[in-house]
Amino acid sequence: MTRGELTSELAASLGLRHEARFIIEEVLGTPDSHWSQTVGTADVATIRTFAERRRAGEPLQYIFGHWPFRGVDLLVDGRVLIPRPETEYVVEVVLAELDQVGSASPLIVDAGTGSGAIALSLAVELPSRIPGARLWATDSSADALDVAVENLTRVKRAHRAPLVPLEFRHGLWLSPLPQELCGFVNLIVSNPPYVAKEEWLDLPHDVRCEPFGALVADDASDGTAGLGDVEQVLTEAWTWLARPGVVVIELAPAQAEAAVRLARALGYVEVRVDQDLAQRPRVLVGRAR
Repeated sequence: MTRGELTSELAASLGLRHEARFIIEEVLGTPDSHWSQTVGTADVATIRTFAERRRAGEPLQYIFGHWPFRGVDLLVDGRVLIPRPETEYVVEVVLAELDQVGSASPLIVDAGTGSGAIALSLAVELPSRIPGARLWATDSSADALDVAVENLTRVKRAHRAPLVPLEFRHGLWLSPLPQELCGFVNLIVSNPPYVAKEEWLDLPHDVRCEPFGALVADDASDGTAGLGDVEQVLTEAWTWLARPGVVVIELAPAQAEAAVRLARALGYVEVRVDQDLAQRPRVLVGRAR
């Protein structure tokens, strides 16, 4: 069987030609243009197994066991949220904010790190921009932290250049950080759960394969659906941030106005919500002065 024939077979069964190409390229490890390539029997069997799992609703990222994020190849499985392009843009906002911090050795915290996507991409990218930066990352899920630690090892093997120092801690949001850091953190970034409970059953099946606790949050104190964890991070960050300091949080577009009100009520200034690449309000930025 040729690669082209196999692609047509999978595209018909999956209904999505690009997913067929992703699966075949993952197994064969060669570019999509090799249409006449003969595919061996064992590879055909693996490809068809992957396609069957995808038809059953399993995310491609979990099937493959890894996924790229800003050039970092991360281990990804059912213990962690799947890294998404919206979160890649969060890192862009963080880098822009760090350029304005004015510190040669900023202290940065990724609260609720999951797979370690944000923290590890910063660990790779910051040495060429701010080599004196220091990173901490927390998560309340021991399983997620296991994945993050595995990913740190993986990234160290893949990138020969030194990384920014990164420490992982187990616990909820900022509580597991050493107390001596309180008041000295220059930037706090977080991609907390922000799906409302009533939205859970309406999510696509492959999204509902991801950890419930990494997606779904309680309502905020003002009643805004799914904004409870965003509010908690904002509240804790106010105490831990240096002055000046900045917090950067991913949220759902429908929560933007409520999140800005909550941030301002806590005392943050110059509060804004940046739009993602699809022009949707996505990234809350607030400054502590």
